[in-house]
Amino acid sequence: MEQAAFRIEHDLLGERQVPQHALHGIHTERARENFALAGRPVHPALVAAYGDVKLACALTSRALGAWGEEPAKADAIERACREMAAGLLTRHVSVDCLQGGAGTSTNMNVNEVLANRALELLGEAPGRYGGVSPLDDLNRHQSTNDTFPTALRVAAIRQLRVLEARIVSLQEAFQALEKRFAHVVKVGRTEMQDAVLTTLGREMAAYAEAFNRDRWRIYKCEERLRVVNLGGTAIGTGLTAPRAFIFRVVDTLREVTGIGLARAENLIEATQNADVFVEVSGILTACATSLLKVATDLRLLSSGPEAGLGEIRLPERQAGSSIMPGKVNPVIPEAVSQAAMLVMGYDVVIAQACAAGSLELNPFLPLVAACLLESCDLLARAADTFRRHCVEGIEADEARCRRHVEGCTAVATALVPALGYEAACRVAEEAKRTDRTIRDVVLAGGLLTPGQLDELLSPEAVCRLGMP
Repeated sequence: MEQAAFRIEHDLLGERQVPQHALHGIHTERARENFALAGRPVHPALVAAYGDVKLACALTSRALGAWGEEPAKADAIERACREMAAGLLTRHVSVDCLQGGAGTSTNMNVNEVLANRALELLGEAPGRYGGVSPLDDLNRHQSTNDTFPTALRVAAIRQLRVLEARIVSLQEAFQALEKRFAHVVKVGRTEMQDAVLTTLGREMAAYAEAFNRDRWRIYKCEERLRVVNLGGTAIGTGLTAPRAFIFRVVDTLREVTGIGLARAENLIEATQNADVFVEVSGILTACATSLLKVATDLRLLSSGPEAGLGEIRLPERQAGSSIMPGKVNPVIPEAVSQAAMLVMGYDVVIAQACAAGSLELNPFLPLVAACLLESCDLLARAADTFRRHCVEGIEADEARCRRHVEGCTAVATALVPALGYEAACRVAEEAKRTDRTIRDVVLAGGLLTPGQLDELLSPEAVCRLGMP
């Protein structure tokens, strides 16, 4: 006898066909039909974090006496939650990342998958919810309004930790360049004009320090996300949840995740407001700003190479033109710049979504989740790509840097301590008028000996803090 291809499930609005062996159910079917927007499911990190949240809830409920006479059922629920937390059930959470309902579709998709997986573990067919219910069992003492934002916080913390590690590696790559290029004297520029002398190592050190600040900000902002509203259920009052559950569930989640989570003192406030995500997004935008600035600088410093600055050489990653022979473009800094710009755009979206919350709940957390977690991913991948495919392979064109120094009137500033401002100005004017270098004018006029001039233009001198 041929097996039916579908099963029939029921909800408030009626009944629907669901593929016979699918782990999702009717709520997911309706959501997939209603929300064909982004064309991609919720972030895998959010799904894994949801598995941890559901596991903590199940463990807490069981400790308080739930399923006392059904230990096999409780074991199956816990195992299903652990599988989701490990990423084994991610493909079954298929609702679009953009959805109405403040994340209810995601929560119900998770509940259905966990219930049906538990049924499979018990030897039952999917959809037989008399055995394990998506609502009565998997959503026990919970609401979307406390589980979704809690799962988002857990997911964001994990993604931030990945990002922090990538930024540290990028910082270290620039610190290595700082040492390698410490001896390379070059022209420093302000407002795109020649200014004073510096070293290429000092430029790289400045980039390293910028990423050091980003790393520290990312590390510290995790504290903001550790405060969760789990146990508050619908609006933070804990409706339908026993008081013992409310007081214990976050402790259990802390044990499950290994993250120092804490229950919000005011669960109503924590359910209502989402400004913490704006704060975290702002820190991600600061990181994007650093990436964009440094990527732009590397493009300028490597420009030309013959008719531009050409003071550094970037690794050649691919042919640059379909029409111009021999052209190689700075494709890695360009790609990193685009990732940074997109994160900046997501920051605006997150701010608008968090500001658009109304009364006791923000219905736009699915948008916040999509943008925030994607921002973390983009920055982590951009930092890793930048380091591996660009920064670690940068080479200095020392001869080019030396020619720029010798042919640049900016050298005159380095003469001020020895000659005074007025005399240095006359040297610069004479060099321009006669089309000679600063060195030629100084030595021809007997103003300094070669040794004295070399000392003024040495890496130590141009990097010295103040004058001796």
